[in-house]
Amino acid sequence: MAKIRLLGVLALLTLAACSSAPAPVEDREVNARVRAPASEDKAGVQVYSLQNPAVKQLTAQAEVAEHAGDFDEASGYIERALRIQPRDPQLLQHMAEINLQKKDYQQALNFAVKSYETGPRVGEICSRNWRTISVAREHLQDPGGASEAEARASQCMNTRPKGL
Repeated sequence: MAKIRLLGVLALLTLAACSSAPAPVEDREVNARVRAPASEDKAGVQVYSLQNPAVKQLTAQAEVAEHAGDFDEASGYIERALRIQPRDPQLLQHMAEINLQKKDYQQALNFAVKSYETGPRVGEICSRNWRTISVAREHLQDPGGASEAEARASQCMNTRPKGL
């Protein structure tokens, strides 16, 4: 009888281990090294692009897929949004961060650079661009480029203009 109980417990533990969901985004490198540090410094000037409702909905769907750990589905939603607004720096940066999570560091670097080129030179998006570039370069064995990009990230966060 004890053997049967032991086998039952082992079977339940095995099933529980097989059905565990991927780690949430909060536990991943992109949050710890890109999103969190950039959002902590948002006291300065922020510039965001206007998005049409379809892009907002696709972005929301991508975030749900991303939090579920389905990065292929998330990138599919952002690709569709980019067909509508191909030069949107927020979308380009979101795609860069998804590619970081997919461990496609070259694509993450490409999207972050394109986002920086089309986006604001101040604020959270700028900081996330450079932090993404830093992480991607680090994984691409470019420690000098990673350090330079990390230093540039801190230059994006300006203080509020006087009088505001």
